[in-house]
Order: sequence, then structure tokens, then C-alpha cells
Amino acid sequence: MHVLRLIRPLNLIIIALTMYGLGWYFDPMEGCSCTYIVTGWPFFWLVFSTVLIAAGGNIINDYFDVRADRINKPHRLIITRHIKKRTAIMLHWTINFFAFSIALYLSWIMDSFWYLFIHLFSINVLWFYSMYFKRRFLTGNILIAALTALVPFLVGIFFYQHNLANTEWYRMELFPFNLEGTSPKIILYISAGLAIFAFLLNLAREVVKDMEDVEGDKELRANTLPISIGLKNTKWFIAFTLILAIVAALLLIYLIEELNFTTALPGILAALIILLASVLLYFAHSKSHYRRINHFIKLAMTVGLLTPVYWKILTTYVIN
Repeated sequence: MHVLRLIRPLNLIIIALTMYGLGWYFDPMEGCSCTYIVTGWPFFWLVFSTVLIAAGGNIINDYFDVRADRINKPHRLIITRHIKKRTAIMLHWTINFFAFSIALYLSWIMDSFWYLFIHLFSINVLWFYSMYFKRRFLTGNILIAALTALVPFLVGIFFYQHNLANTEWYRMELFPFNLEGTSPKIILYISAGLAIFAFLLNLAREVVKDMEDVEGDKELRANTLPISIGLKNTKWFIAFTLILAIVAALLLIYLIEELNFTTALPGILAALIILLASVLLYFAHSKSHYRRINHFIKLAMTVGLLTPVYWKILTTYVIN
């Protein structure tokens, strides 16, 4: 039970749902002669290895955060209280060994070094983030936000490379875009749009978490954004980042060819949640307030990243 709490299963489930949801959206439409990819083993191993790396990152983050958690979150302290530090570090490296092995396999069968590079990069970034960059001015926040953005983009790379390898290409019918032609690059464009959206929201969320932990970070002489520029200026930074996320969502909506309230509903809902988080941020002044804002931002990001699932359901069960 304590190991499950350590790896944060809810976050891992969201990662898996995002990848499978986007993969389901990118799969051939009903009636296409192409083979479905999302149900195959290679895609499963891609999702599983990504989830393993995230789980290992959660462990190493708590491993280096023991001192801070004793101050900021004593009720959530797991390592040293329920799990020994030696056990935690061994679990971290075991999980990453399996994830790296899967990356080697994927790079071999897909004839691409992308998976090996991205997995190795992510493992090392999570280690150095937890050990050094987490309490540095904005650097750690940007690194974690970038890793979050890699999740949808990794799915795009997988489907893009898979379809380039096929001798027969099918007409791209990614509703509600319905673009003319057969170029698989639309997969990368949609993945990049979702990745930018995820990056901005997770950047704001990480800074909000720094605001929540400011007391403990001061004790550890950290140099986080709230400590460096103050809470008031940090709120303006977060608000600006959230506005950029709304702009990114609106740009994606603008590119939709069959634009109406139904197709744009997830984007509108995500934008409203972000606006609510911004209003709450203006009045926030306690840990509980910042934690609530954190949850709203996570909800908006989940809604945005699962938008392709909504579009797929519309075409599969409603429109057709």
C-alpha cells in the first residue's frame, strides 16, 4: 500500500489514459482496411514504459524530498517513515531498468533511436531534477513541464513512424479536422498542440506547488520562483501562463474545420476551468487554497488531453 502511495497511481492512470485515448483517436477510422495499432503489443510497451518512468520519477522525487516533506507535508511522508531509503532507491533503479529495456526493444522493432533517446533523457532529467534543479529558479518547473508535454508528443511520434513504414497510406480522417490529402504530419501537428497545452498548464501547476511549499523551501534555502520574486509577482506569472494555455486551446479550436459548440466543447470547458483557477489564484493565501488551484489546473489539463477521445466518440457513436 505504501509503495502505491509512493508512485502516485492516479497520475500514472492519467498518463495511460492520455496515451491510449490519443492512440485510439489516431487509429484508422471504422471500415478502414488498415490494422489497428492501439491494441498491439508495441503500443502497450510504449505506454507501460512511460508509466514506469513516471513511477520511478515519483520515487526519486520523494527520495530527495525527505527533509522538505518533513516540513511541508509531514502527513504524506512515506520514505523513512514506512519505506527505507535503500529500498526506495533500489525500487527506483529496478523500475528504470525495465523501462530502459523496453525502450531498447521499441527502438529495435521500430528502427528508430527516438524511443531510446527520449526514455534515457527522461530518466536522467527526473534524477537531476529531484537532486538539483527542483529548488532552482524556474529551471525545475520547466523541466517537469517539458516531460509532461512529451507524453502526447511521444504518441504522435509512434503513430507517425508506424504509418510512414506502411506501404499503403489511408486517407486521414481525424475528425473534426477532416483535412484534405493523406499527409501523416497532421498527427504530429495535433500532438504538438496538445503538448504545448500540457506544457503551459503543468508549468503553472508546478509553480503553484512551489507556492504551497514555500515555508519548507525557505528552511532549505531553496531558490524557487515564489521565494525569489515574491508571492504577488508569482501569481502574475501563473496568471500569464494560464492565459497562454487558453490561447493555445483557442488556436487548436480555430484550426478545426467542422467548428461548432459540440466539437469545441472540451476546449471551452478546459478554458472555463482555467479561468476559475485564475480567479481562485487572485484570492489565494493559504496552502489549502493553492492545493485547490492545483487540482483545478490538473482537471483542466486532463480535460484538454482527453479531447481526442471525445472527438473519436462523436465520430464512432454519435455522428455515424
